Amino acid sequence: MRKLIILALVLLVGTSQIFLSAPAAASSAAKVSQTISTLKKKDPSIKYFFNKSYAYAVFPTVGKAGIGIGGAYGKGRVYRQGRYVGEAELTQVSIGFQLGGQAYSEVIFFQNSDAYRKFTSGKLKFGAQVSAVAVNKGAAAKTAFQNGVAIFTATKGGLMYEATVAGQSFKFKGR
Repeated sequence: MRKLIILALVLLVGTSQIFLSAPAAASSAAKVSQTISTLKKKDPSIKYFFNKSYAYAVFPTVGKAGIGIGGAYGKGRVYRQGRYVGEAELTQVSIGFQLGGQAYSEVIFFQNSDAYRKFTSGKLKFGAQVSAVAVNKGAAAKTAFQNGVAIFTATKGGLMYEATVAGQSFKFKGR
């Protein structure tokens, strides 16, 4: 058991440099543009959400790590009707069986102004009942908005074993 804990700590410390340094620069326009381009290449059908959504938030890199209790953090940019309107922070806390670290991109699409207002006012929180769709060819074509939002993620790297309950919350800062 002790060797397992030491191995987990080494794994977290070793991978944490990737995850802790990436979010600092993640909110730049270039990173967001690159993330959108990558997502569209992985799944061309996601263009529908970029074109038809009232607004969207792009988090180019979210770093996540945990041993029993975990967390995630990322910075991103928010667009309303295709125009940049501000910055956002994503935080997540999770509890349950988990071990490792991972980096991923996340995009949240807002179907209408009500969903967008909940997000920008800090009232939008995701619990265990909300699921994100992994970006791969054709996934977006089979996805619909749920309660005014659609969430897509794309793994960037790392290794994470988990069976957890997690919640995400957001902070928005208009420009």
